[in-house]
Amino acid sequence: MVEVGPRDGLQNEARALSPDDRIAFVTRCVDAGLRRIEAVSFVNPKRVPQMAGAEEVMAGVPRRDGVSYSGLVLNRRGLDRALEAGVDEVNVVVVASDTFCTRNQGCTTEEALDAWDGIAAAAAAAGVPATMTIAAAFGCPFEGETPPERIAAIALRAEAAGAFEIALADTIGVGVPAQVRDLTRRVREAAPSAALRFHFHNTRNTGYANALTAVDEGVTVLDASAGGFGGCPFAPAATGNIATEDLLYALHRSGVETGVDMAAVAEAGTWLGGLLGTPPPALLGRAGGFPA
Repeated sequence: MVEVGPRDGLQNEARALSPDDRIAFVTRCVDAGLRRIEAVSFVNPKRVPQMAGAEEVMAGVPRRDGVSYSGLVLNRRGLDRALEAGVDEVNVVVVASDTFCTRNQGCTTEEALDAWDGIAAAAAAAGVPATMTIAAAFGCPFEGETPPERIAAIALRAEAAGAFEIALADTIGVGVPAQVRDLTRRVREAAPSAALRFHFHNTRNTGYANALTAVDEGVTVLDASAGGFGGCPFAPAATGNIATEDLLYALHRSGVETGVDMAAVAEAGTWLGGLLGTPPPALLGRAGGFPA
């Protein structure tokens, strides 16, 4: 489980939380047993003010054995900040469509890939693993369907530059299980040495079915956000990520062990909703409980 609530979960919220509140949220996630956490984003705070203060957050998160903190970066300046702040991993987003990539990052997909090559090399020189998240892998709000061949080609480029993991992100929540199976097989063929991860949003209530399909395909790493918060400020009508606690419920009831305390994650999501002034989208959070 990669907990993305502290970054993707908060970046689209109307209320920006202080670094201290974000540190408290990360701490609750760690206490619940989550061990990979996307804690911060090293982007321009003028474009995404909810992510301001990344260095302060990284200075205050609990450093415990086995816990890995990731920071999102889009360019070399972001990487330099991330390395200085002491991240354990860097996550580079490359949007699969030119229109969305230009709105999100101010460059085309090819230009983002060129930036990725330099970031991956510099991260490797610093001894920090780099992952690539291919955003809009299932569809784009501006260009429509994303050709699966394009995703395979981007994955090939990611592996060539040394990605230890490739995440396929359904940024706007349009994917269905058949696409999950198809993309899983295409990316494994194109980039066999890189681990595969998925990042789902639940816009059309297919996110959990997609996650379970990925597990059936042998995928062992999934992103989720405590409380089900999230969205992209540059994607119209983008809704939240699949909720960590609801995904845990589905996995645990299916016999998949994660080592994460579902009740503690649900409590963290409810606590976060109180700070944001918004009830958590997560079903468990709304229900206030779940079967023992």
